[in-house]
This record gives sequence, C-alpha cells and structure tokens, in this order.
Amino acid sequence: MTEILLKPIGKVISEITEPQRGMGEWHDAVSEIVIDEDLKEYLEGLDEFSHILVVFWMHKSPVGGSPPSKIHPRGRADLPLVGLFATRAPYRPNSLGVSTVKLVERRGNILIVEGLDALNGTPVIDIKPYMPPFDDPTEVRMPDWVKKLRT
Repeated sequence: MTEILLKPIGKVISEITEPQRGMGEWHDAVSEIVIDEDLKEYLEGLDEFSHILVVFWMHKSPVGGSPPSKIHPRGRADLPLVGLFATRAPYRPNSLGVSTVKLVERRGNILIVEGLDALNGTPVIDIKPYMPPFDDPTEVRMPDWVKKLRT
C-alpha cells in the first residue's frame, strides 16, 4: 500500500470538547471552521451554497491496534452486531470523518456551520460544496435498525 500524507487546511472551533452519544447534540451544534489564511481564496463562491461536506481527522479517536471488526451501533445491545463499515462509529482503521453541514455564514477565512460532529480543535482535511443531485442517490436502502438510532 502507498503511504498517504494529509495536511490539514484548517481546524474546528467548537464548544464541544468530548464525544457525544446522541445525534441531537451534534445536530444543533454551531461551530467555526477556521481555514488557513493563505487558503482564503479557495473559499470564493462557497457561501453561495446552503450546505457543505466537511472531511476531517478525528484526532481524539483511539489510536493503536485494530478497531473491532463488528460492533453494536452506538454500543447498544438491542441493535444487531454488524461490521464496522456498516456504522458511523468513530473507531476506524483511518480516523477520517465526513459530515454534511449547513453553511450559516462565511467571514473571510472562517466558516460558521451548523451540525458538524467534530470536536474543538479537530483538523479539517477538505471542504466540498453539497450538490444534489450529485450527492443524493435516487434510491436509498437502510436496515431497520437505523430507525432505532433516533430513539
């Protein structure tokens, strides 16, 4: 395998400093993404989009060893044991996270976003505009246990 080197383009500023268990805490969270000043021009036109995709490095995920191959989503024994890649668990072979968030405002090199499930200080790897229909499949299938995650 080829070694991959990533350089953060900025970082998250948020009041959330520890991982959250439920979806509600993240859904309402307002964060700032501070992009390196020398990359400010890369943001031109981004504020014309209502939502963006944020790729980030989950810097507080456990490091070392291999994550379990199967888990109960959110550690809930009432949900089936499934392969790690069938979940959004933070324990991954690579600590990459991806979130679709609402872009509230852009102030120079700072993006104000809502719904980012990243902790304060999280390194941001990339940002892309959210563009339906490119980002939305026409038919989506999910297992029944996913509905239970909202309860």
